[in-house]
Amino acid sequence: MKKTANVESAADKTQALKVTFELIQSQLLSVDQRIRDQARAFDPAVEAYVAYAIESNGKRLRPALALLAGGATGPILDGHADLAVVVELIHAATLVHDDILDGADKRRGQPTANAKWGNAISVLLGDCLFAHALKLSSAFSNGEIGRRIAQAASEVCSGEIIQTQRRFDLNLSVPDYYKIIEMKTGALFAAATELSAVLNEAPAAAVEALKIFGLRLGTAYQIYDDCLDLAGDEAEAGKSLGSDLRKGKLTLPILHLLQHSAPAERQSLSQIILSGSDEDLQTLLERALKAGAIEAAVATGRGMLQEAASQLTALQPSPYREALNGLVTTLDGMIAQFGSQSA
Repeated sequence: MKKTANVESAADKTQALKVTFELIQSQLLSVDQRIRDQARAFDPAVEAYVAYAIESNGKRLRPALALLAGGATGPILDGHADLAVVVELIHAATLVHDDILDGADKRRGQPTANAKWGNAISVLLGDCLFAHALKLSSAFSNGEIGRRIAQAASEVCSGEIIQTQRRFDLNLSVPDYYKIIEMKTGALFAAATELSAVLNEAPAAAVEALKIFGLRLGTAYQIYDDCLDLAGDEAEAGKSLGSDLRKGKLTLPILHLLQHSAPAERQSLSQIILSGSDEDLQTLLERALKAGAIEAAVATGRGMLQEAASQLTALQPSPYREALNGLVTTLDGMIAQFGSQSA
């Protein structure tokens, strides 16, 4: 599926996020090294596999959120760095398993674990990362933090199961879709922000506000990723555009298109989703653009970001609160780029 429009480059977005994270740059670099160091906790026969899985040029959004939310509710403690490592290891585990489920050969331009070593080792590699993350989480003196992390990991995996179960399901509703992405993406964002406040023993109102902030931010980020898969840049997506659609994942723009199509048009679109060629899928994307389906998804994502930003009023003014608000602004710009592509 070809790129449909010129969008801001991946390098531009990475730079925008670096500016947003400037306040925590030193801590984030330290956390990044600690994440890489986790490979040494494994048997030498396994260490290289783990090192490859956690070696990343990714955005480290979840660790950054843990650090910023910590600073927004008090001092940034060693516990916040520990939390940042844990949530990123869980995220890395989900990516390893996602690539197996999708049969993906590339991620961020590099061979996936399953492409290098096959599915059997990759399944076990993802399991190792999950288990190690939960082992680290058990060291928090507040047992509720470990339980909450385990709950978030369970929600992420459950969301993936439901999404896999509902592939090519033309009866998937928009509320069903929201439930899936809140579980598979929003839950881990929310754990990073909420538990950072818990570590600082912040007031209950601040803890709840940061939980909702993370959930809305993570859900909006998934909508951005869905739009990127259809109308973005392959270099930024790190995979061929339309990959989700080919795998039968019905994302928000496609659901909007189906929902607002006449019966005959919906039947034609459904047939393309179920068995269409690459050329047919390109035609479907063009219809989505023309019908404003991607623009509608963009509006939904931006609305969720506004809801996220509104939660920050529960926090005391600080540079960290402003940085969280700046992250919302940055993600808003990343999503908004797709809103001007409708024909």
